[in-house]
Amino acid sequence: MSTLAALASIYGVLSLLAVGGVATVLPEMQRQVSLVHGWMRPADFADLFALAQAAPGPNMMVSTLVGWRVAGLPGALVATLSMIGPSSLLTHLASRLWHRFRHAPWRGVVQAGLTPVTVGLVMAAALLLARATTQGWGTAAITVATAAVVVGTRLHPLWMLAAGAALGVLGAA
Repeated sequence: MSTLAALASIYGVLSLLAVGGVATVLPEMQRQVSLVHGWMRPADFADLFALAQAAPGPNMMVSTLVGWRVAGLPGALVATLSMIGPSSLLTHLASRLWHRFRHAPWRGVVQAGLTPVTVGLVMAAALLLARATTQGWGTAAITVATAAVVVGTRLHPLWMLAAGAALGVLGAA
């Protein structure tokens, strides 16, 4: 299978599984590009994810960056279109059905079931990224402290990002 066909296959499937956004499929995305295909190291994937998060725009840009890294401009286009195409079509069809059955009792049951699944998938993505980027006690401490502050306070996460960057510049990380 060619690289572009592999990218299309990977991102087409992930597109349909990305319930709640691309963060829910990050573990499988990283597994595919790092372990299955060997296109990059897990740390390289984490770097691309961080770059995608820092850039303005949708968080699915990580797929575009991976496609670019793997196969240049054609790879970026294939990965992006494969990530947004199938899910957009499915969303369109599902929203028509959702509206058609807006008074059906099963809608609440489906919503109640999807919420914990989405939360679990996002938590798995966070754990995967934490493991890929932790390079010692210093970075582990920064990760734990950031998670504690973000979960336990109302402090904006950008302050933690700035603190982590400052620690990195100072050589503490």
